[in-house]
Amino acid sequence: MNRFAPTFSDRWLQAVQTVGHRPFLIWEDAEGNVSSWTYEGFDALVARTAAGLVRRGVGPGDCVHLVLRNSPAFVALWLATCRIGAWMLPSDPMSTPAELRIHLARTSPTVGVCATGRQETYLTAAEGTGVEVVAVDEADTTLEVLAGPVADIVDVGRPRPRDRAAVMFTSGTTSSPKGVVLTQANYAFAGDVMAAAAALNRYHRQLVVLPLFHANAQYYSFASAISAGASVALMAAFSASGFLAQAARHRATHASLFAAPMRMILARGAHLRDDLSLIHCWYAQNITSEQYEELSLLLGCRPRQLYGMTETVPAVLTSRDIDPRPDTMGHPTLGCRVEIHDSAGLPAPPDETGQIVVGGRPGYELFDGYLDDPETTAASFSGGWFLTGDRAWMDSAGHFHFAGRSGDVLKVAGENVSVVEVESVLAQHPDILEAAVIGAPDDIRDEVPVAFVVPRPGRAPREDSLASWCEERLAPAKRPRRFHLLTELPRTSVGKIRKFLLTESPDTSRPDHTNPAKPGARP
Repeated sequence: MNRFAPTFSDRWLQAVQTVGHRPFLIWEDAEGNVSSWTYEGFDALVARTAAGLVRRGVGPGDCVHLVLRNSPAFVALWLATCRIGAWMLPSDPMSTPAELRIHLARTSPTVGVCATGRQETYLTAAEGTGVEVVAVDEADTTLEVLAGPVADIVDVGRPRPRDRAAVMFTSGTTSSPKGVVLTQANYAFAGDVMAAAAALNRYHRQLVVLPLFHANAQYYSFASAISAGASVALMAAFSASGFLAQAARHRATHASLFAAPMRMILARGAHLRDDLSLIHCWYAQNITSEQYEELSLLLGCRPRQLYGMTETVPAVLTSRDIDPRPDTMGHPTLGCRVEIHDSAGLPAPPDETGQIVVGGRPGYELFDGYLDDPETTAASFSGGWFLTGDRAWMDSAGHFHFAGRSGDVLKVAGENVSVVEVESVLAQHPDILEAAVIGAPDDIRDEVPVAFVVPRPGRAPREDSLASWCEERLAPAKRPRRFHLLTELPRTSVGKIRKFLLTESPDTSRPDHTNPAKPGARP
């Protein structure tokens, strides 16, 4: 155990002490109103918020549930929980009550903070749990509803490196999403590595348009900015038509995107600007060479691809600044250990496809494990390596090339979606006997869920009924875009579904509600 590893709380206090007079957060709300804080100014807000949590019974080791869009409240609560040794549970603010109930049941938060506009949804989910619910206006810049007397946190001890800082639920290959446990040391490591990889310094500014409940915005943008003493321009939400104007207006130098929003920017017919200050942009997932060149012209810099997971903490593969390319994930990031292993667990030779594995210590360079699931945690490591389940090959120059994912996980506009979770929800529909979900290519979102369902005998559910069922139980990214009714699912001799036979041929592009057909058969 490394008692001297930095904590995220340390990194924040160091930034306040070193660059306290410099800007930290510039916030633009949904109406275009702009507020700003220095590091010292925001630290005062963090202290009052931490005191408010303590007044509500939150202490070291306790959970605070955040169900908020991008907002000063999210940032203040995140830093406040770290300051007092508590930990945050960020959930998608568009989650349904059923999804939120799962998170609440698995973590038992002391306090849950939601938006005033979605308070009824949260209260429905929290009924009977005992969690104290606090509603906050996401445009609020004073956060008086969260504040308490600062004297209440004077005696709060200093968090330790291995103390839990967050649990983020990420879809896996089972119907229950996995809770990824992250420590104080994890966030400090992510910030240090990503700041170095982006050559970030105190005079730079990150533009954050991706959701804060997601690891990308936390690891690659906020943690790195705090590590370097840089500032952050936080937008309420991503706007394809407004992204370049926002970058120019706030003099952003660094940004991070997925391929899907990058394609959205192109689809909105963005035009060249001469007032941009961008010198760096991370992106994840594939875009075409033509799209890459067009985006490079629009942004005024050549975006750098990266690869990482919630579990790997920083992006462990990054395209080098001197020669960024859209066709590779780059090389191992400085400070990270990455290899490609064959089926025997040995390093694969160049040009041979194998599994991406990442080296490091749980709780320091890698996540601390899966929440209350030691078996899955143990199965995810082998010989000191974390097994990502993703496949890749390395060329003779050391570039890593993505070759697909193992397991039933889709990547929908940057969000991990478990097809098993979606299948489980569909199977609960009273008219459905069983369901299978696959990913279909999508020009904007990379891939989207598509459902193949077998009705119960004598039933013929309509597409709008299935869509409504999913809307009530699944976040937007998880909802199937299309539904196909079949008489049976194709299976192997031992009963496993042969998903590679479930394709969207012209014969199955529309469901036939009155005469369900087998795959490929004409109704």
